[in-house]
Formats: sequence, structure tokens, C-alpha cells
Amino acid sequence: MNKKTVTFADQIVVPAIGQGTWYMGEKASQRSEEVNALRAGIDLGLTLIDTAEMYGDGGAEEVVGAAIKGQRDKVCLVSKVYPWNAGGKKGIAACEASLRRLGTDRIDLYLLHWRGNYGLDETVELMETLQQQGKIGHWGVSNLDYEDMQALWQLQGGRACATNQVLYHLASRGIEYDLLPWCQQQKMPVMAYCPLAQAGRLRSGLLNHPAVNEIAHIHHASPAQILLAWVIQHQGVIAIPKASSVKHVEENARALEITLNAGEVSQLNAAFPAPGRKVPLDVV
Repeated sequence: MNKKTVTFADQIVVPAIGQGTWYMGEKASQRSEEVNALRAGIDLGLTLIDTAEMYGDGGAEEVVGAAIKGQRDKVCLVSKVYPWNAGGKKGIAACEASLRRLGTDRIDLYLLHWRGNYGLDETVELMETLQQQGKIGHWGVSNLDYEDMQALWQLQGGRACATNQVLYHLASRGIEYDLLPWCQQQKMPVMAYCPLAQAGRLRSGLLNHPAVNEIAHIHHASPAQILLAWVIQHQGVIAIPKASSVKHVEENARALEITLNAGEVSQLNAAFPAPGRKVPLDVV
């Protein structure tokens, strides 16, 4: 069976489900389980790993570094820089610190975590400098809405942006109004974080919804796998669920093999309709 892939910058091809690391690296007692989960994911072909200097105050990058040791070239490594580090010498120092924690000499895709302290022009200049120094391969952004992307597109070098990582799941579909179609038009992949929704009532409502469970039963799958399959059936979208345990990673990998038919997609869309107007970008 052909598993769905997504291509960044016309050259980085990865499966449409990656591995997220938010909340990793926070407890030493969980480190070995987290490392083992990421390694299991790599073995299953989930070769994009997403992290950030923010996660676990650098601890998640250290977990990733341990997981990829000895197999760095198998992995597409994504990390993110704080907005207050996203320019000038602070940006170079932040990237070098991430590289040390990751135990590598390059980050394949380096993202602005959200828009803030530095102007987008200063961040583009930083990313170009890091590329010239060989510290990063490509760069992108996270949590930028449609208008932010239009501003970026007007800057010299702004169109080298390789991705936009945003919150996206079946119950949070605001990006479908303008941001997602525009990114698809630019052939710029969208990375969907929290593709199963955050923990809590909303996530529970999604996983326990009758429509989701009915389709899961048909596919002999879990509700979470159906939610992931729904996200990645959109052109150019990669889901990055948290790789919290070997069991979860195995479940995530199997979701790549699920293809929803038009009727099933319509059923899910009817249960959780997209907004018919512009809404603020969802962030957590």
C-alpha cells in the first residue's frame, strides 16, 4: 500500500504523519520511555521529528538527540526558536544551543515558533544567515495566520518559507477558510499540531463522537487513527501527534494506511463543519 507523503521545499519527502515532542523532556523518570517511543517511530518510518527550544526548556531536544544518535541521517529534524530569540546574534546563539542539545550539526527545518519580538524581516535575515553557515537546511514559521503570511510574502527572501505549523484538527477548522487554501496554492506544506486536539473535554468529545466511532469500527481502527486519517487526507498537510509511548507511535503509524472514502469524509465534515467565515487562528 502506498503511504501518503508530504514534500517540503521540493526535496524533503516524509510520511504525512510525524512525531511531536511537546511535553517531553520534563521528567527524568520518563526519558527512556520517550526515547524508545521516538526510536520506534523512526523504525516504523515516521521520520519527521518536531521539537522546539521551548519544550521542556530544552529537555525535549535532548530527548530527541538521544533518540536519533547513530541514525541522524534517517530523520528530518524540525525545531523552533522563541520569538525573542528570532533575530541577530540571539538567534544564532539559540540555534547553536539547540544543535548542542540535539547532538547534531544541522537542523533540517527551523521554525519561528510564533510572531513576536523581532520583525519578520529580521527573522528572514537570521534564517538566511543560519543557512549560509550550514546550521539549518530550510526554514519556516509556526502560528502565523493568513495576513501574517501575506506580510512575509512581501519581504525579500520571505518566499523561501518552507512550511507553516498551526493547530488543526477536525474540531478546529478555521484555517480552511483562507490560510490552508493559500498554502496549498503556494505548494507550502502545513504542519498540523495537536491533530487529536489538546487533552480535556474537546479531545474526549472528538474521540467519543458517534460519527468518528462508527467510521473507526468500519476500518477496524481506533478513533484517534480516524482523526489522523482525516487530517492527512487534505493535500499538503502533515500531522504531528505526540509520540508519547511505543504503543501510541505504532497506532499513529498505522493511521497512514487508512484511506477515508468520500462518504466518510462527508460524514465527519457534517459532524464538525468548517466555519463559513474568517475566525482567529487557534493556538495553544
